[in-house]
Amino acid sequence: MSQDEPGAHGQDPVAARRRLREVTLVFLKLGLIAFGGPAAHTAMMRDELVRRRGWVSDQRFVDLMGATNLIPGPNSTELAIHLGYDRARWRGLIAAGVCFILPAALMVTALAWAYVTYGSTPAAEGLLYGIVPAVIAIIAHALFGMLRTVVKTVWLGVLAAAALAAYLLGVNELLVLAAGAVLAATARALRRPPGRGAAHGVLAAPLLTFGGSPMIGGLPVFGDPTGGQLLQLFATMLKIGSVLYGSGYVLLAFLRGDFVDRLGWITNQQLIDAVSVGQVTPGPVFTTATFVGYMIAGPLGAFLATVAIFLPSFVFVGLLTKLTDKLRSSEWTSALLDGLNAAALALMAGVSYELGRTAIIDPLTAVIAVVTLVLLWKTRLNNAWFIAGGAAIGIAHALLF
Repeated sequence: MSQDEPGAHGQDPVAARRRLREVTLVFLKLGLIAFGGPAAHTAMMRDELVRRRGWVSDQRFVDLMGATNLIPGPNSTELAIHLGYDRARWRGLIAAGVCFILPAALMVTALAWAYVTYGSTPAAEGLLYGIVPAVIAIIAHALFGMLRTVVKTVWLGVLAAAALAAYLLGVNELLVLAAGAVLAATARALRRPPGRGAAHGVLAAPLLTFGGSPMIGGLPVFGDPTGGQLLQLFATMLKIGSVLYGSGYVLLAFLRGDFVDRLGWITNQQLIDAVSVGQVTPGPVFTTATFVGYMIAGPLGAFLATVAIFLPSFVFVGLLTKLTDKLRSSEWTSALLDGLNAAALALMAGVSYELGRTAIIDPLTAVIAVVTLVLLWKTRLNNAWFIAGGAAIGIAHALLF
């Protein structure tokens, strides 16, 4: 592989700078247009980096997607961080994460300022009316594209269908992922007992989930929010980023437990408003922490809260880069990863189904979704055009009706 080919990581400083610049620009753009939550973010990254640019193969992409589900934190952000590492090593790891997070963090800070100053945030319903149906189409296109890579056998197809059914019946996402990985590995072991590589696989899972231990949960609680407030804010957000698995609803539970119930720094209504802003802005839903930090301690609080909640993701992905390739290198752990990928794809399908039920509500939103899907199949237009088109239709609809 030459220095200039995608995925090459030689010592040529010119090629290294070019790759870092590419990572910076791509993830900055994705951070600006990535509406719709983790499933949508994943779909947009696949379209941009697998389909359009060929930086990684579909197999590599789904392996990274599955592996990031094993560690705490925002999975789509961690996928961006790992893809940045794949393209431009450690500088790419930092650049991808920061550029994916930064646009949303700045937008949320501005909305938090408006909220604190005026008591409300600008309405975004009209904008999302047109954007979300387009996002549904982007996710559906990515799902079909990854299907052949993930569902390699009839058994994995059955496993994915069972995982989707379990999710739609309300089974916890983590249980679905764990069951998919364990069942696939168990089936592999029954067909052929694990060999020498199995020991590594047995050790890999606890290593990947070690971050789930609340190592800083014992820090002292400052009852007075004016004294030691910034330190406690940082420590609490760092703890949440270190231990949180699951969706934005799990984040809501953690934030409520710490900032509403334990510390009493914000009200339930303020927390709901913060989560709403995190969901209507592009990029990671974890930027809800930015809004909470601003309400507690202004711009400095917003900055510290953002750094604290995302910092563990950079650390965990840095550790994960050492293990992902080894997971695929032995037959037993490869089977575990196949099962995890099938369950992760099923969860992505389940989330998009639920999102579609709430977003495609009339003929116009259905047309937006269908036209976007057709254009995705027939053209190589960038996702930004579909997001911009949906936004324009949404704004026009809000003004006319």
